[in-house]
Amino acid sequence: MTTLFPPPGDKASLEHGAEITPRFDANGLIACVATHADTGEVLMLAWMNAEALKRTLDTGEAHYFSRSRGALWKKGETSGQIQIVRELSIDCDQDAVWIKVSPQGDGGACHTGARSCFYRVWKDGKLVARS
Repeated sequence: MTTLFPPPGDKASLEHGAEITPRFDANGLIACVATHADTGEVLMLAWMNAEALKRTLDTGEAHYFSRSRGALWKKGETSGQIQIVRELSIDCDQDAVWIKVSPQGDGGACHTGARSCFYRVWKDGKLVARS
């Protein structure tokens, strides 16, 4: 198997180095938060494996790993809701990714059709639609 990223180095290179050396979890995944590049709204939390992260970096379009399907997926491939990556950041210990995206299409980021996966808030003891 070809390694897509170099292994994480020592603390100094991990925290201050110029290379992406992601620390994937035991399942080979890393959390990814996607926010709207223009508004800052949190659109979704998804997972990436090494291939999804590499394809995202190489293509400039968000790719994720579906834990329920056990498969790589290009966001919007079937829905048309492609996410163009405007900026990608990795946290200090390289075990989480944040992408700022420009969503394409007329729907939302969520599989339910909502603009954001975070479309409900806890209010008065129950979940209600975000206003």
